[in-house]
Amino acid sequence: MAENKLPLRSEADKNYTWHTEDLFAADEIWEQKYKELENKAQLMENYKDTICKSGNSLFEALSFNDEICEELDRLYVYAYMKFHEDSGNAKYQELSGKADTLAIAVASASSFIAPKISTLSSETIDSFYAECPSLKSYEHLLEGILRQKEHTLSEAEEKLLASVDDISSSAQTIFTMLNEADMEFPEIEDSTGEKHVLSHGKYVSYLESDDRVLRKSAFDALYETYLKQKNTIGAIYNASVKKDIFYANARKYSSALEMALEDDNIPLSVYDNLIDAVHEALPLMHRYVALRKKLLGVDELHMYDLYAPLVKDVDWKITYEEAKKTVKSALSVMGSEYTDALQEGFDGGWIDVYENKGKRSGAYSWGAFGGHPYVLLNHNDTVNSMFTVAHEMGHALHSYFTWKKQPFVYSGHKIFVAEVASTCNEALLMEYLLKTEKDQTRQLYLINYFMEQFRGTLFRQTMFAKFEKKAHEMSASGTPLTSENLSAVYHDLNKLYFGDDIVIDNYINIEWARIPHFYNAFYVYQYATGYSAAIALSRGILDEGQPAIDRYLDFLSKGSSEYSIDLLKGAGVDMTSKKPVEAAMDVFKGLLDKMEKLTEN
Repeated sequence: MAENKLPLRSEADKNYTWHTEDLFAADEIWEQKYKELENKAQLMENYKDTICKSGNSLFEALSFNDEICEELDRLYVYAYMKFHEDSGNAKYQELSGKADTLAIAVASASSFIAPKISTLSSETIDSFYAECPSLKSYEHLLEGILRQKEHTLSEAEEKLLASVDDISSSAQTIFTMLNEADMEFPEIEDSTGEKHVLSHGKYVSYLESDDRVLRKSAFDALYETYLKQKNTIGAIYNASVKKDIFYANARKYSSALEMALEDDNIPLSVYDNLIDAVHEALPLMHRYVALRKKLLGVDELHMYDLYAPLVKDVDWKITYEEAKKTVKSALSVMGSEYTDALQEGFDGGWIDVYENKGKRSGAYSWGAFGGHPYVLLNHNDTVNSMFTVAHEMGHALHSYFTWKKQPFVYSGHKIFVAEVASTCNEALLMEYLLKTEKDQTRQLYLINYFMEQFRGTLFRQTMFAKFEKKAHEMSASGTPLTSENLSAVYHDLNKLYFGDDIVIDNYINIEWARIPHFYNAFYVYQYATGYSAAIALSRGILDEGQPAIDRYLDFLSKGSSEYSIDLLKGAGVDMTSKKPVEAAMDVFKGLLDKMEKLTEN
């Protein structure tokens, strides 16, 4: 029997689990509210013929729709959070499935809204504002609908598309079940022959081990498991890409990429500028890979060596309690309003901390408007886990400040800005640690960790973005997306990004098969743009002080009330140019220069 067997959810310490009862005290209450909302959603039909008659009728329809969607949001979040506690729990598989069904019903019931509004002229909308001043609260929403007139279909077509949302999301659902509930990994061994449990949550910690046998064992075992499912996962991803292309064609976009960016008014050039700027900086990544090979002292550097510690004899275990204290100290530069909210999250049942059997892997922040945010972690007492606390609490506080200032309609965050607050927290934590840590070995460790953030976020996510773009282009041109074709593309990208000083192990070719974000098309590039913006914002906070903090807190409070490009410009960063990415690469170059100098001998 391997050590560290994962506990069952029923065995989890309640002091470290989130308070889902803050959403619904019991499943029975959820069921009651579910039935009530099923009936209530049908009343949306009453507005179908009157929505555009006057400013007052338009305001009433939009307000009622918000009321329904807010209630749905609460039901949906609860069901899926319970499902994510243990994806093998049949009860919450059922609840999450019911939540999906209700979401589709609500979307179908309100599908007439955008088509009806898109028939109005801007002059008519202006007259409605004069008649009903309260309608002004929806001005940004209405402007967005009118802006996308040419991509809005007829009422019947919109209703048809809304009614098949469950079918269109099938690929993601199937992948999630395969990846989270059904995928089983073999036990692995370290250099002493000791056996270990391999899981999604533990995989990266094994790659960060200084035991090369353990690293290789984890790497091989993980990807051997995915290779056994390569044809199935290839078919699932192919279906997902075809779904993206179908919707883009149906809505008269030139590509699925254009459709993904158009919702938030992001120019296509932003996506291409990111890839171009990162590709121009690839010689820096190749230098870093060469330095990694040198410092590890290996004849051949392999893909499973990319996470290995370059600084030896650093036993840096950080418990969850210690991580919270350090994160709060690092973020104190933001002022008491920010850190008081942070502490409220630490103390208020927002966070589900440790891994258990069946729990969703990775980490995220979620929640429902009108309540408090929630954070899912799989904490394992590493430096990386501490940064994850900072990262996810950045997301949570973004929601917290937005929900305090914005109405429901603007309570969410477009993906383009969603990663900014989280990575700004990480950047501030890193700057704090680099200034306060006196131990020279740990200083070197931190420099390398910071560089790894660049590699994992700015470089890696851009490589993912290039893969997604290539896969969609292949499918759109009629090239089948088989596991072999996808793996060939992925192999070439790894070769381009990491250069000649590393062996591109065949197992890495199947890595695309384990990336859940690929089922939310063209999401991942925003990790890279967000990281670039976060570096700029964190430097501004540290260098400029209160004026930059005020701009940043204002940014956090605006939700989606403006387009993301404009939100960031207001905070002081222009993402329509290459400059933020190039400036981030300058920081990476400075870290690389320093590390090369410190390790010359």
